Amino acid sequence: MSIERALEKVIITRLFKRKAIVIIGPRQVGKTTLLHLISEKTDKKLLFLNCDEPDIRKKLELPTSTQLKAIIGDAELIMIDEAQRVKDIGITLKLLIDNLPDKQVVVTGSSALELSNSINEPLTGRKFEYKMLPFSFAEMVNANGLLEESRLLEHRMIYGMYPDVVNNQGDEREVLTNIVSSYLYKDIFDFQDIRKPEIIEKLLQALALQVGSEVSINELAQLIGIDNSTILRYTDLLEKSYIIFHLNSYSRNIRNELKKSRKIYFYDNGVRNALISNLNPLGLRTDVGALWENFLLSERIKRNNYEGNYANCYFWRTTQQQEIDFIEDKDGILNCYEFKWNTTKKAKLTSTFATNYPNHTFKLINQDNYIDFIGK
Repeated sequence: MSIERALEKVIITRLFKRKAIVIIGPRQVGKTTLLHLISEKTDKKLLFLNCDEPDIRKKLELPTSTQLKAIIGDAELIMIDEAQRVKDIGITLKLLIDNLPDKQVVVTGSSALELSNSINEPLTGRKFEYKMLPFSFAEMVNANGLLEESRLLEHRMIYGMYPDVVNNQGDEREVLTNIVSSYLYKDIFDFQDIRKPEIIEKLLQALALQVGSEVSINELAQLIGIDNSTILRYTDLLEKSYIIFHLNSYSRNIRNELKKSRKIYFYDNGVRNALISNLNPLGLRTDVGALWENFLLSERIKRNNYEGNYANCYFWRTTQQQEIDFIEDKDGILNCYEFKWNTTKKAKLTSTFATNYPNHTFKLINQDNYIDFIGK
């Protein structure tokens, strides 16, 4: 099943603007497929370079401009897949853009661990960068229709939306197990000095069980048996591999606000559930509220990412346990949201927050109105 990606049209409109196009994101989300789909919609002569191939990597490692011109030949559109595997790829791309400005280069990388580090300085002012994530609700609605996708809500909350999961109905459990065991940590192990790989899995399992709750670095360190600095380093690596993301607590002027707290979420519900070996239906679970919150936030992140909706994101809580699940700070307005799976439950904004932060909106998000929140 071919599902059109939100980034496809965006990237096509950016072609041949004398800048590199860089697409980053986790493994197995369809970046290579996207390259092929884009290439099919242009009449430009294509050169596709797969950096998983050792000889391709060698050719792209610090070539001279003369060597680079020989590699490119008369190709007009150059696609470089898995570019993070090429040493100093940023210098090569800078050389290509500066010496062959009429060519268009499109680059993918499965992680920010190496690619972003190596291209940010050389490509300053020379690139458009986009983040690609698992299928979004809006992309699935475009493929299946709103009615069908709404019916699949529980399924998506349990199995997530990695392309291979979506395209292999009936084999979701096996596919997710393969993703978690074979691909999820690959970039971390390839590019970082991880002396105890099993610690990564233990940390992810602990984080999966704390979705929707504040995360204590001290408690995680004690639970797993490593120091705080290692916990911080590993969570940073997991974020740069697009497995998890975090929200900081919002704090400006209330004395009893939590100042340095954070919550951690997963970009994909299916990955989260596979890590704790719980793919049971919602009726047999005690974590439905956490699943709902993770689903809504990951989908909101995707929507904001693809629509270019830039906002600072937080949660809010005080020492008296007054809380707001999600805040988007945009253009001076604090847009506040509370998430409830049960449609009979009510919610209202605490007077403490409302009094101290008058420039706000508030909305309860449940099964009746979630579509407007995550896009369609």
